[in-house]
Amino acid sequence: MLVEGVRFRLWAPNIPSVSLKILDLEFEHPMTQCRGGWHEIEVPHALAGMHYVFVLPDGQTVPDPASRFQPHDVHGPSEIIDPRSYRWTDLGWRGRPWEEMIIYELHIGTFTPEGTFLAAIDKLKALQELGITAIELMPVADFPGRWNWGYDGAFLYAPDSSYGRPEHIKALVDAAHGLGLCVFLDAVYNHFGPEGNYLQSYAPIVNPDRHTPWGGAINYDDAGAAQVREFIFANARHWLMEYHFDGLRLDAVQEIQDIGPRHMLVELAEQLRRVTDGRHIHLIVENSDNEAGWLKRGLDGEPWLYNAQWNDDLHHSLHNALTEENAWYYADFDKKLDLVGRSLAEGFGFQGEYLEHEKRFKGEPSAFLPATAFVAYAQNHDQIGNRPYGERITDIVSSEKARFWTAINLLSPQIPLLFMGEEWHAKQPFIFFSDVGAELADKVREGRRDEIKSFLPQPEKGHPPDPLSEDTFKTSKLDWSQREELSHREALAHYRQLIALRRSEIIPRLYEMDGNSGRYELDGSILTVAWQLGDGMRLYLLANFSDQALSCGAVGGDVLWIEGHFNETVIGPWTAVFSLAQ
Repeated sequence: MLVEGVRFRLWAPNIPSVSLKILDLEFEHPMTQCRGGWHEIEVPHALAGMHYVFVLPDGQTVPDPASRFQPHDVHGPSEIIDPRSYRWTDLGWRGRPWEEMIIYELHIGTFTPEGTFLAAIDKLKALQELGITAIELMPVADFPGRWNWGYDGAFLYAPDSSYGRPEHIKALVDAAHGLGLCVFLDAVYNHFGPEGNYLQSYAPIVNPDRHTPWGGAINYDDAGAAQVREFIFANARHWLMEYHFDGLRLDAVQEIQDIGPRHMLVELAEQLRRVTDGRHIHLIVENSDNEAGWLKRGLDGEPWLYNAQWNDDLHHSLHNALTEENAWYYADFDKKLDLVGRSLAEGFGFQGEYLEHEKRFKGEPSAFLPATAFVAYAQNHDQIGNRPYGERITDIVSSEKARFWTAINLLSPQIPLLFMGEEWHAKQPFIFFSDVGAELADKVREGRRDEIKSFLPQPEKGHPPDPLSEDTFKTSKLDWSQREELSHREALAHYRQLIALRRSEIIPRLYEMDGNSGRYELDGSILTVAWQLGDGMRLYLLANFSDQALSCGAVGGDVLWIEGHFNETVIGPWTAVFSLAQ
């Protein structure tokens, strides 16, 4: 932005000319062609709030790919936004150390009845009182339609208009910081959504020879890749600097295809750690390939590139142990309780072994990493929403088993993540939903059928919900009034107690925790895990993964928490005992 007026730029190397059209001024003028495929024009009388489009040689009008706001969805004009107009109140906010993170994943559209950034602000106090220290927003980049999980983003710089305006999401981040909460954003840098991405009509944004499960792969290493990479890097900087986010969670990085001399994930992390203003910035990856190298620590113990990875191996092995489900995600984890121990003690369960159902070798050794290099969860948007009916874990297992898993999740040294409503055992499902329009509706339905085909049919529940139905979206909205019912109040109290214990006894001991600090032993259905913590103390978990009470030895040190039933010689079914010792 200039002091007066606006400079407009478009990278369009595949076409000879571009014009700018400002609708409010009835202004249309050719842009100057510059080196490197850029087109540029300065308009002194353009103002914030005006709407504009670019006009291609064939007369087609397209929005700005770096639009800060799309008030009329992905096919409408872009709105000029003054990024300096919001008055921040979080001066001095430096974030929180990674070890303090207790993350709460939420979807803006279903987190509240209103489904907006501003409505979410009203719930932040409840999360602070629960003991949460960070919220993680599922993707908010502008997507086609009125509802979407967010992974179909077409305009990476623009918060979706169904959630509110740019100043509204800034207000949410600002309010969270005022309560001591960090805010992370889920960012999708492996593909663009199937509708609304006009970039590919005038720039080499997609590599035509490579594909992801969701469409063409973004071009990170072919002709024109230098500018594509900068478009993505600038987007990450945009969210951290202009919107004051405290970190990013990068979706499915195994589908970021880059065989160039410097992988974009290296350059991205290095840029973000250089440009931020001394705040704590945290970077998380989702990576089904279990590549430990992205999580390495430097000589000072700080992350070299990425803080942590979502630990699917821990989730999948625990889910199989508690539910006995052995299809879909869980096929290679069936009856392998040792993977629970290995995932708790060392991070990855699979560290190079062959997976029979996936038909591939998976993973790298990870024991050298500290436990805080992994994010643990009993459920997240994928593990719930990719089920045919969107059931939560409390709909699948007994209350006893759910409490058992909750205790393991919140008291183990890995960084815990909760999914919205989990803390009060919300009854609402979280179902896959999309509103991409009639043209793509059948493809979305077909993709959904492929996703859930591994599940056994459940005729008593009827057909799985239609992902394109508005009812599916509305059914997934949290009902906050449930929190006041007795069983939900008891669940909420359970989470509060565990989180309070984590904050008082576990978190202070995570600083300077080294790698190679976890060990486990498995004796039938009894699992023992020990971690050497950063202050020299040793944390023990003794857990019974069976329906019977079993004989056991004494625990080491002082008991912190008993989830279930335990005395010095007998441990009850689905019981977890945590203790601390010198």
